[in-house]
Amino acid sequence: MPPKKRTKVSERLAKPGKDEDGAKETVGAKKKATGVTKDSSSSPSSPGYCRWLMKSEPESRFENGIDMKFGIEELKALPDQTSCWDGVRNYQARNFMRQMKEGQVAFFYHSNCKEPGIAGVMKIVKEAYVDHTQFDKKDVHFDASSKADNPKWSMVDVQYQRMTKRFLPLAELKKYHLQHRTKGGPLKDMALFTRARLSVQPLTSEEFDFVLSLEDEEPL
Repeated sequence: MPPKKRTKVSERLAKPGKDEDGAKETVGAKKKATGVTKDSSSSPSSPGYCRWLMKSEPESRFENGIDMKFGIEELKALPDQTSCWDGVRNYQARNFMRQMKEGQVAFFYHSNCKEPGIAGVMKIVKEAYVDHTQFDKKDVHFDASSKADNPKWSMVDVQYQRMTKRFLPLAELKKYHLQHRTKGGPLKDMALFTRARLSVQPLTSEEFDFVLSLEDEEPL
């Protein structure tokens, strides 16, 4: 994260928006008393995912005087086009980040905005490590229940790779999801629709490849 003007990459479904049929992910205690989800770190192991979708807000929304805006253009403009992905306060989303490996790729998804959808591709360049914002009392993601000797929250570093050739809106992805759910296809169980609340979501290679192929197709 760059010094001074610390534009925050974070779990940004704090407010209901035009996204995932109104579903939102629960967030940190600073935002909502019941926001931090119950720890599920001991849940059964999930498949070894190697592709991801990560959500952030591309439009300005101020919280405690801080603009939560962070779209793909902001990532692209940073030194080395790299930033930490901090502020995740959902245990399942955190656990997915802890599964991420250096070199894996993720879709940058614009959320809680006029037209949500996939804007580009980024790469995981640093695997999960302690999210410092949980200890910062001035940070909107401060978590008083997290202790330095046993931190609850993690983050990864991501690096901009490229924009998709065209923006892939949620509405279009949902049409494919509904088609595939009825007739079969790679998006029938896509987490964007089956686990819509999560700001960090796993993708199978088939799901990722199919979605990326849509950039070369005419909008549905």
